[in-house]
Amino acid sequence: MDWLEALSYAVTILGFPAAIGVFVYEHRQRLANEENEIHRNLSEEYDNFLRLVLDNADLLLLRRAGAAPELSDEQLERREIIFRMLLSLFEKAYIILYDEGMGRDARRRWLSWEDDMREWCRRKDFQTVLPELLEGEDDQFSAYILALARSEAPAMAA
Repeated sequence: MDWLEALSYAVTILGFPAAIGVFVYEHRQRLANEENEIHRNLSEEYDNFLRLVLDNADLLLLRRAGAAPELSDEQLERREIIFRMLLSLFEKAYIILYDEGMGRDARRRWLSWEDDMREWCRRKDFQTVLPELLEGEDDQFSAYILALARSEAPAMAA
């Protein structure tokens, strides 16, 4: 009987902390999987956006430099709609992914989004309409992307 009692103490002393450790490990794994899934879904949305840009190649939205094309009123309207869709996607990514105290993996994922934002902020046509597009958007996101646009202005001029 003493050995059963000793065994129950051993299970209590060793098993309970082990169960907590397994729970914490599985919880962290689940959170990491959820974060990866969110990032994958957002990336998929951005890929769909780029397909839309490709479908509207006449707007020359992927042109990096050169003279701005003369666009018809219909093209200008399509471009504004596409910019609104892009800004909405960037805002969604910001709200879901951005955090001041993010870890290494989260920071790496966020920086890939910031690179995309910077690339679009280098476009004069995007920078021109950005203040109008940000009306009614999240204040923190608006401040963030406007700061990116200001920081990219010298690169745009060069």
